[in-house]
Parts: sequence; structure tokens; C-alpha cells
Amino acid sequence: MDWNSRENKQFIQAILALETPDEVRRFLRDLMTENEIEEFVKRLQTAELLIANVPYSAIEKKTGLSSTTVARVSKWLNGDEGGYRTIINRLHHHTNPL
Repeated sequence: MDWNSRENKQFIQAILALETPDEVRRFLRDLMTENEIEEFVKRLQTAELLIANVPYSAIEKKTGLSSTTVARVSKWLNGDEGGYRTIINRLHHHTNPL
């Protein structure tokens, strides 16, 4: 994926331009279907459970995600990008209610 393309840079800027939880909710709802939002919520939940050393089988049961998706989240969680870890660390250090 080319993160330096004009379109991808603009997309990142669009996300950064959001200022409130309500703006984020409205943008995500316009951008994705309810099922897609639920999928991403489950992936973030999976990353948190993996950090807590919850077994794959328990994660699959709790989230309804496939073992392949749990493994993919684990790969990204432990990869070089660090996106999941960054957001989870920030979520656990901030207690602002949505």
C-alpha cells in the first residue's frame, strides 16, 4: 500500500481533522457499514485480549471472529507498525468518556 499517495494522505488528514467523538462517530458511520464498524470493533477487542494473553479459542468464542482473523490481528499487533499497541496504550491512559 502506498501511504504517500495523494488520496491516502488526504484520507489521513481527514481523520486527523475530526475533533470530537460525535464527529468521529458520524464520519465512521458515513464511511462504513454497520457490519464493517462491528468488525473493526471486534478486531480492536481482539488485540486487547491478545495483550491480556487470552487464548485464541476464547477470543474466537467471545468475538465471533475466525481463527484466521485472530491470527492476523496477532501478527499486526506484534508487527513493526505498532498501530494496535499505540491506540490501546492511549485508550488505557485516558479515561475520557465517549
